[in-house]
Amino acid sequence: MSEVKEMVVEVVEKIFKDKVEKETVDLLEENKWAEDVWQLLLENELHHVAVSEDDGGAGGDVEDLFALYFLVGRYAAPVPFIEHTLANFFLQQVDLKGFGQLTTYSITNPLQLKDNALSGTLKHVGWAQYAEKIVTVAQEGSQHFIVVADLKDALLKNSTNLAAEPRSEVVFENLKALNKLPITANQYDAFKKFVTAASVSKMSGALTTAFQLSIQFSKEREQFGRPIHRFQLVQQHLANMAGEQTLMTVAVNNILTLLADGREENEVAYARLRMEDASRTVATSAHQVHAAIGVTHEHRLHHYTRRLWAWRDEEFTARYWKKQLAQQLLETKLDLWESITDQVETHVHA
Repeated sequence: MSEVKEMVVEVVEKIFKDKVEKETVDLLEENKWAEDVWQLLLENELHHVAVSEDDGGAGGDVEDLFALYFLVGRYAAPVPFIEHTLANFFLQQVDLKGFGQLTTYSITNPLQLKDNALSGTLKHVGWAQYAEKIVTVAQEGSQHFIVVADLKDALLKNSTNLAAEPRSEVVFENLKALNKLPITANQYDAFKKFVTAASVSKMSGALTTAFQLSIQFSKEREQFGRPIHRFQLVQQHLANMAGEQTLMTVAVNNILTLLADGREENEVAYARLRMEDASRTVATSAHQVHAAIGVTHEHRLHHYTRRLWAWRDEEFTARYWKKQLAQQLLETKLDLWESITDQVETHVHA
């Protein structure tokens, strides 16, 4: 964690608290977005948090950046902050300078690269219809590359996810790559973990607000002459949510510290698997506590539960990481139980 984290988090939270109202999030339903909030972030140069000082940034680390992703999820901020900053973060990892123009990314499925021309289809690309450039991964033979391309020359089929956030199918047909740099298999794996950690961070933010809204509602809503939080069934739902929210907060802090220190192994994968259960429990219990009003458009709860449902099915999902972890276990020469517990069997001799 860098020295700028506390200050930057405070500034971003103030912007979101002042500017991101329910009506702001609802703009997405009208195919609009919070451009004024985005401009505020740009004016305060918050999109340069994790950019090195030599390149005009704040010199923060990945922990600083992902702390802001938590706030994006917590306030359901309808801005392309994650897409733009993560795209430029990837470029910085391969010593390429980022872009001032709005940039997005997609590294889930590599494009095909031949004679510096890109071909293939990227699905569910966030904010592509508003971005000018895209950072992605391409493959030529057995070699992978980080590449940059202009979106104005690609074919976009625009849509939205379950939370009404912009998503596009981007089709490349022999499109020229603006920049390309080879990356190793380990670098590509690291990029996948960064994307997954970003997802876990923003989901943790949305999960936290869904829990807080449930606490607030349970204290304000009365049945049979008393607040509903005094009823045992409601208390059980709140207790379940509290446990999941606390667990995921600890998990997020852990993986961000490990990523910043370069000590991460499989913690991101396990955190993503655990988020699958946590998001399901919190979304279900939150709607149980709110009852019918929780599914109305007028209430804010759906902004967060819809995001939890949408985000868990995007990019590197829990299913993807289950397969990766299972393959590792199948390839290990250790006993399966020893691999899971990291314990060495002790033999007792008579």
